[in-house]
Amino acid sequence: MNPILRDTIVEINLDRIAHNVRKIKEMAGKNVAIAAVVKANGYGLGAIGIAQTIMENGGDYLAVAALNEGLNLRKVYGNYPILIMGHTPDSNLLYVVENDLTQTIFTLHQAKLLNALGKEYEKKVKVHIKYDTGFNRLGFKDNKKSLEDIEKISKLEFLEIEGIFSHLALKNDEENKIQYEKFTKALDYLKAKGVTFTFKHIADSIASVDYPQYRMNMIRPGAILYGLKGFHKGELNIYQAFTFKTKISYIKELSKGEGVSYDYLWKATRDSIIGTLPFGYADGYPRNMRDKGYVTVNGKKAPIIGVICMDQCMVDLTDIGPVKEGDEVIIYGDGTDNTMSIQEASELAQTNKNEIAARITMRPPRVYVKGGKIVKVTNYL
Repeated sequence: MNPILRDTIVEINLDRIAHNVRKIKEMAGKNVAIAAVVKANGYGLGAIGIAQTIMENGGDYLAVAALNEGLNLRKVYGNYPILIMGHTPDSNLLYVVENDLTQTIFTLHQAKLLNALGKEYEKKVKVHIKYDTGFNRLGFKDNKKSLEDIEKISKLEFLEIEGIFSHLALKNDEENKIQYEKFTKALDYLKAKGVTFTFKHIADSIASVDYPQYRMNMIRPGAILYGLKGFHKGELNIYQAFTFKTKISYIKELSKGEGVSYDYLWKATRDSIIGTLPFGYADGYPRNMRDKGYVTVNGKKAPIIGVICMDQCMVDLTDIGPVKEGDEVIIYGDGTDNTMSIQEASELAQTNKNEIAARITMRPPRVYVKGGKIVKVTNYL
């Protein structure tokens, strides 16, 4: 097993991921496929490290945003279905075909390019059509010309149009319904023309839980795989599957009036005990958490003080009690035992939960735990 090369780590509980996937599958039912979204390196948890657990517990597909994410997974998992949900440049489509990836397309032009490559490589190329019902990001615009183009795509010899999907803006119930009805109307039109799909999907994590009527026969859970709850109407018994943690690297005593970090924006109002921690904004910790963020040491909250540095930050340990260098520190926990939850971190940093998780950089090793024991360590840098 690889050594853990840093005190600052992301610890991933594979048992919790397994539990979450099973609960998602149970919720969706046996007739609804699970396209597990592991883009952004599995929301920061390490896509390669979690993929097998996901697939063994109910995942049917792995979904990524970009070609390089798909290729990284394919190197390790040669037989898993992998869907690229984003755009792949024309010049890189050959890698899609060579590696048996499923490509999202939203132009007749790319469909023809993939068809030509399929002919060259003597294989069928799987694609999912992206259909834009109002999100206005990627996808065939909802109009007659787009439907005619999709019909043309369906006739290309070396393409297998496995799926079609859209994305809800999730503004409100009324707008969701409008989008869904646009999608189903397009599907009805295509069906009348003889164009059918194995998979039809429009629901992400939130929609999968809050709007069961929109699950169709495939859903795209992302955040809920990792125990991040963004839903409001439904309920799903899931657990946060990771902890961001470090250790105290240095402890010092400060006299009243001494400053800490750049510009002395924090000064001790009393004689204080200060701890230096080996993580900073280059690890993905929000720099705007200065003077409002905290970590947990020995079950107590220790406020972050002074300007957060690229690689280090300082905390006030004065009221924590006996501490020593090397003591464990929880940066993000699940909200229990005085730890900062991902939800609280997102509110303090004025962003959302997914960004807090995904912005954790490659520097901290990913440490995978199963049955209470470390089973794998990934050091990216």
